[in-house]
Amino acid sequence: MILKLQENRVWRMYTGGKLLDELHGREGEDGCYPEDWLASVVEAINPPREDAPAHEGLSRAEPPNGAADSGEVAFLRDLIDTPFNVLTKFLDSAVRLHIQVHPDKETARRLFHSEYGKTEAWYILGGREMDGEPPYILMGFQSEVTPALLKDLFERQDTEGMAALLHKIPVKPGEVYFVRGGLPHAIGAGVLLLEIQEPTDYTVSLETLDARGNPVPELLIHQGLGFEKMFECFHYNTQTLGELLQSIRLEPKELSPGCEELVSYEDTPCFCLRRLRVLGVRNQAAGELPYTLAVTKGEGSVNGIAVRQGDCLFVSAGQEAYEIEGEMEVLQCLPPRQRICRGG
Repeated sequence: MILKLQENRVWRMYTGGKLLDELHGREGEDGCYPEDWLASVVEAINPPREDAPAHEGLSRAEPPNGAADSGEVAFLRDLIDTPFNVLTKFLDSAVRLHIQVHPDKETARRLFHSEYGKTEAWYILGGREMDGEPPYILMGFQSEVTPALLKDLFERQDTEGMAALLHKIPVKPGEVYFVRGGLPHAIGAGVLLLEIQEPTDYTVSLETLDARGNPVPELLIHQGLGFEKMFECFHYNTQTLGELLQSIRLEPKELSPGCEELVSYEDTPCFCLRRLRVLGVRNQAAGELPYTLAVTKGEGSVNGIAVRQGDCLFVSAGQEAYEIEGEMEVLQCLPPRQRICRGG
């Protein structure tokens, strides 16, 4: 089974999304929906809002080619009968995201009673200058930090001081960054990326105001842990920039003509990311795992389904071999080999 999925924009407490509109061939505008969740069976953790859709974050299937939309909601999670323990997103930031951290697997079990943390990886698709500054990310402590120091900066809301603790790294299209749970980070303004991650929405934030100066709901700051335990989610080790880049910037590995592995199961057991370059017809072999296909450049067809950049498809486990045709870059986003990934 191969399903084409509807665009699935999700509300966040930061602004962006202009480049997501343009990815889909529309005139772009920044707003409160800067993420597009791809083949998602995960609900977003957001505060109640009058305009919030039911089950925000869950992907819906498009009607079959030529069929009229009956208006009935067909959630992906209700159409599949196998676990799909990965989440993929397109993300476009118009502002620097909050300095944040996600729990690693051990911390998620202890504090959230969850088998999943939120280790993730970013594939840089592009970006734009914001206020004259090229796209960048903040990552990893560059000087010695203790929980007491970080808590003091948080309580005083010294955002400049918190940002100064992290390495600032310029980014460019085609680069891949691996972000383990526990590693402090922030995506800078003007970054367009694809993110693949463990299937949760656990994010601990160090900033209490959103980009518009509005207070952030406490739930979105500490995720229900409280203002003491939230600091247990951070790893407090210090790295030089060289040491950090060696551990987070991944190099593509060619698997076969037209197929590169960007994140392998050797990097993490939690997911795998591959880049397919299609020029003409590509015969895609059958696979044992379900996965997401995200079209990041060009247009064509997948198993006879018309697609263009920005589109997303879900391929079920056991799908027979099929054809991908056109001139496209397609990212294949795979879940853990086992139902629950045990490592981080």
